[in-house]
Amino acid sequence: MISQILFFIAFVAAVVLFYKNAKKIVRNIKLGKAINPIHNKKQRWYNMLKVAFGQSKMGVKPVVAILHFFVYAGFIIINIEVLEIIIDGLFGTHRIFSFLGGFYNFLIGSFEILALLVLIAVFAFLSRRLVLKIKRFNGVEMTAWPKQDATNILLIEVVLMCAFLLMNASDLQLQLLNHPHYTLAGYFPISQHLGFMLPQSAQALVIIERFCWWLHILGILAFLNYLPLSKHLHIILAFPNTWYANLNALGGFNNMAAVTNEVKAMLDPTFTPPPSTDVLRFGAKDVTDLTQIQLLNAYTCTECGRCTSVCPANTTGKLLSPRKIMMDTRDRITEVGKNLDKNGLGFDDEKSLLDNYISREEIWACTTCNACVEACPINIDPLSIILDLRRYAVMEESKAPNSLNNMFGNIENNGAPWKYAAADRLNWAQNQQN
Repeated sequence: MISQILFFIAFVAAVVLFYKNAKKIVRNIKLGKAINPIHNKKQRWYNMLKVAFGQSKMGVKPVVAILHFFVYAGFIIINIEVLEIIIDGLFGTHRIFSFLGGFYNFLIGSFEILALLVLIAVFAFLSRRLVLKIKRFNGVEMTAWPKQDATNILLIEVVLMCAFLLMNASDLQLQLLNHPHYTLAGYFPISQHLGFMLPQSAQALVIIERFCWWLHILGILAFLNYLPLSKHLHIILAFPNTWYANLNALGGFNNMAAVTNEVKAMLDPTFTPPPSTDVLRFGAKDVTDLTQIQLLNAYTCTECGRCTSVCPANTTGKLLSPRKIMMDTRDRITEVGKNLDKNGLGFDDEKSLLDNYISREEIWACTTCNACVEACPINIDPLSIILDLRRYAVMEESKAPNSLNNMFGNIENNGAPWKYAAADRLNWAQNQQN
């Protein structure tokens, strides 16, 4: 009974803490501009099933895709077994679902094979990070914490899978000894080969089984509360992120109603713009100027670096890294949320996403080629944030590179991006004829 009470306290505490942290993240995302009415829901469900659930964009790197699938399937499927552990922990039962008979044996056997595949994949990923040191895992934005975060998750996976297999191995030995409470149930194709590592004493086996049981479930509860602090929150947010992903042409500007109405008024003196009570800001200076979808993008970023690895600006040595854009956005909105918790509404820390986190050099290095958006395995759009920061710099501050200012001047004076007057535009053709 003491064990059940302790488990209940640990379980409730973990769930409550996760709820509080998740609620803050949702609150932070809602600090962005409200989302317009959502259309094409059928297409969005299809995209979510294809990209997030089916991992269709992972196939660009087949070996990595297979390894990632092992970890992904292990996370999804093995955690079905967690339901049994929770019930056993709360009610003091042992393998409560064993009444399923042959199907239960199939499930446990599948879980064990998946656990082994997860371990293989995790060790492969650790070697890529710590031994091979793949280039895209590095960068100015990949400071000590992001690197450690990735390693932490992989090590947690190792501990959880090893605890799961050792728990089953000792459980099997106790079943074979007809030890009380350990009813004969389950099929153990992997852990049955680990018996040589275990003692013969039933008392020692119970200690090992209980230790691994507690380690496994407490590790999962700890992992649950590590997610809001980690890039691995994407295992949850990838699904809504792909559902809300942009269905229109990538890289396109969104027309601003205020600008459209102003142009209409200039062209048609009889047109009266509708009244607006919103505080108008062109583009984005800080994270609260971004949309809720853009902030969701930031929290969903996996920091895998695929966007940066295909960015032509980054490849040619420029300062821009699309991954850094997303990480900076997430760090800034998290900071804004902490300020809100500490100081309440209306507090101004005199910081902004533009300049304090993302430099002008970064946003103007972008070629708007959309390579980063195409490469992202979960449809994150760094380009949309870059474009909004540019829009603010140009339309609010009139700060743009000289090359753009020259183009703007030419359009204003000549009706074209070039410096030639309209009357001289066809001179080149006459020269060709001569």
